[in-house]
Amino acid sequence: MPTRRRLLAAAPLALLAGCATRFYDEQQPEAARPLLQVQNPGLQPSTGEVIRVQAQDLQAGDIILSAANGATSLGIRLMTLAPVSHASLYVGSAEIAEAVGEGIRRRTLEQFLEEEATAVAFRHPGVREEHVLRMQAFVGETVGQKYNLLGVMLQAPFAIDRKLCELPLTPTLVRDFCLQGLGAFHLGLGSSDTFFCSQFVLEAYRRAGLPLTEADPRLLSPADLLHMREGDVPSVRTHQALVYVGHLKYQPLGAPIV
Repeated sequence: MPTRRRLLAAAPLALLAGCATRFYDEQQPEAARPLLQVQNPGLQPSTGEVIRVQAQDLQAGDIILSAANGATSLGIRLMTLAPVSHASLYVGSAEIAEAVGEGIRRRTLEQFLEEEATAVAFRHPGVREEHVLRMQAFVGETVGQKYNLLGVMLQAPFAIDRKLCELPLTPTLVRDFCLQGLGAFHLGLGSSDTFFCSQFVLEAYRRAGLPLTEADPRLLSPADLLHMREGDVPSVRTHQALVYVGHLKYQPLGAPIV
């Protein structure tokens, strides 16, 4: 399909999704013209091949994005236009750490998966032993702390207004500036000593000396972490794309998560 026709075909989809877009050059000589790329709305990797994995396939520091059965998960997914509603951190020894309504907790991967309908793991290729030790130390310091309920409540109006920053063809720098400005308006300025799920994961990476982005973690949802994967369009500028590890639980295409 000629480049112009590709752009025309992709633009209505981007408008409907209200998602981030970017131009890129394909490496193939026969199609080395600028193409419009939009965010991947599903959990399928860019290759389309779903890989099933288990605990032994994970490495400490892996990020697990998931969705559960229930109204809360459905509401988050509808608000963020994404197939995931929760983010957690794999800390090794078949255990995860997460921020939930009861606060920061650590539990077994088996217990976690019993409550999730879909779960997929991603990996930062730059994670080393020293980063893992710092993440584990951060988890040890924060387990038992309160959940950032106010931050989650403020996310709702921000999630709606931020779509204005993600209109199709908005340059990355403009989008970043817009998101930061709206975030300051909705969420305020300064740091937070409590965390919600995606904020907790992003803070763990920051404390490890391996930040995923310079954007304020309070602005980002599990959907934003999902779009940091390879082959996707991140909502904010990132330092390193996340690598797809595989699905710990998989909901086939067409099977509703309710």
